[in-house]
Amino acid sequence: MIRHLFAAVVFLFCAALQAQEAYPSRPITMLVPYPPGGVADLTGRPTAFAMGKTLKQRIIVENRAGAGGAIGMAVVASAKPDGHTLLMALSSISIIPEAERLFERKPPYEMNQLAPIALISADPTVLVVRSDSPWKTVKDFVDDAKKRPAKINYGSSGIYGTLHIAMEIFAHAADIKLWHVPYTGGGPAVTALLGGQIEALASGPSAIIGHVKGGKLKVLGSWGDKRLESLRDVPTFKELGYDAEFYIWSGLFAPAGTPPSVMAALRNAARSAVQDPDFRNAMAKIETPINYLDAPEFQKFWDRDAKRLAAAVRRIGRIEDKK
Repeated sequence: MIRHLFAAVVFLFCAALQAQEAYPSRPITMLVPYPPGGVADLTGRPTAFAMGKTLKQRIIVENRAGAGGAIGMAVVASAKPDGHTLLMALSSISIIPEAERLFERKPPYEMNQLAPIALISADPTVLVVRSDSPWKTVKDFVDDAKKRPAKINYGSSGIYGTLHIAMEIFAHAADIKLWHVPYTGGGPAVTALLGGQIEALASGPSAIIGHVKGGKLKVLGSWGDKRLESLRDVPTFKELGYDAEFYIWSGLFAPAGTPPSVMAALRNAARSAVQDPDFRNAMAKIETPINYLDAPEFQKFWDRDAKRLAAAVRRIGRIEDKK
């Protein structure tokens, strides 16, 4: 009797332990640290849906905007490392800590607080204006900016955010001064451009391609090392003689310290997601190429990109001192 009772207790304990360790044990939250409509949001939603199929659990996308993405990134960096809070981040994840150090402020997070799961996409930013703007080419834009320093305004996803740094890199290369109008994310910046509140924008192609096809916006140039397949008529800044290159990538992260078994499950789900027909169709609709890298390769990519962006931030310096 005692032996049977002991066996039953052991069985119940093991069952409870197994249930406790099961992953995922509840819906997962994927934080997008920008408002709806930007690159991270447009990539994050189909990624979450596709990963949820593999994990057999719903992944809820939550937009937590503010401070160029820093608020949402900091939330995930300090979240419990149990795999139930994820981050879909852009390349600005590497910019924000370096920018904060320029002002001798403590960064809201450090990059080593986040563990890469997978790179999902990577596209060069593009310089976009309204179709009724007076600029037909990059030369028109640069010539006008030189005649009217700091008079042409442009929007961004926030101070020292991805789109801000891209435009500052171009302005530095072209030796022009522009007026920066920060927004809470790429989506609101596109809306502002369409509404006439701003005159230009550096944007990920996915966020503006529909408006380009609809005739509302036009693309003057791109920050890539080669022309985009979806915009074959648009020259790169490099081929026009400007040393300006910048990629807006979307990558999936978990808090550092997430158990290896959970990270393995997330990596497997991301690997399956990029092959999912629904995901591929969603990315095709916004004409964003899939550039999947698993965690080890993504870590190497991130390290290289972070060094390049940190150097760009230091070269640009404290923006407020240059106004």
